[in-house]
Amino acid sequence: MKKAMKKLMVAGVLCMAGAAFLAGCGSDSSSGGKQFLNIATGGTAGTYYPLGGALAEILNQNIKGMNASAQSTGASVANVNMLKDGSVDIAFIQNDIAYYAANGKEMFKDNKVDSLRGLAALYPETVQFVTTQDKGIKTIADLKGKKVAVGASGSGAEANARQILEAYGITYNDIDVQYLSFGEAVDALKDGNVDAGVVVAGFPTAAVQDLAANKSAAIVDIDPKISDQLMQKYPYYTKMVIPKGTYPGQTEDVNTVAVKCVIVGTTKLSDEMGGEIVKALYTHLDRMKAAHAVGKYITKDTALEGMSIQMNAGAEKYLKSN
Repeated sequence: MKKAMKKLMVAGVLCMAGAAFLAGCGSDSSSGGKQFLNIATGGTAGTYYPLGGALAEILNQNIKGMNASAQSTGASVANVNMLKDGSVDIAFIQNDIAYYAANGKEMFKDNKVDSLRGLAALYPETVQFVTTQDKGIKTIADLKGKKVAVGASGSGAEANARQILEAYGITYNDIDVQYLSFGEAVDALKDGNVDAGVVVAGFPTAAVQDLAANKSAAIVDIDPKISDQLMQKYPYYTKMVIPKGTYPGQTEDVNTVAVKCVIVGTTKLSDEMGGEIVKALYTHLDRMKAAHAVGKYITKDTALEGMSIQMNAGAEKYLKSN
């Protein structure tokens, strides 16, 4: 009998431990216990990575018991899958990818992720069709017959590239498709192995700056009329202008489109912790501004603009407060 009771007690303890683990950072931060929070970012050459490091630092310094860490990942699509399997707690994701996942569309067709919850919308992620001056590419229409790095297969950038090309009446049958991440695309541009590549990130993007410093880089203009058509079909896009001088040798403004970077968690993250995370973030924006130039676009006033999925209730309450 005693042995049976002992086994039941052990099982109860294990169940409680398991429940605590599943709750993740949903436990009360005032309890003095450690809060472990894994933050999924993107590649080291992109924008998510430095911002994720800054966010981890903010949370560690301003939430009692917090032990947050940022990790380099394959960015938006990979981050959704990591949220789904519980290997990370929050992640930086494009708002279009979050929308696809929550609604079972595009690369998440037949693989809907119901558990996603938004924390905040941060800044515009600009779609940049990058080439070099020697290629003579002036418009998206000029990409027909060219070797184009459209992004890693199944990635957010690849979906953006396909949708924008489609708006110009161009299919993958009309180009020589190369499925490369934007870091790989920039390397291929340096070597002359592709004619253009798609980069989706806040500008200035480090990888594009590096290309411009080594070769005469150019960003291909997207016709605002085409942008209007694109936005009618895909409402998560917005118009964006990359001001002249953003990159070395850029002498004119460039018209393009953008999606929005959002921070996303899951239903495992408590409403209380969601509120604490966004409060810490929006009361310490100086650190985000120091981490990357896009930090200047991160404001509490715009934190709900472009949010394409259901919000974490605690985060929403804080963001709607005065």
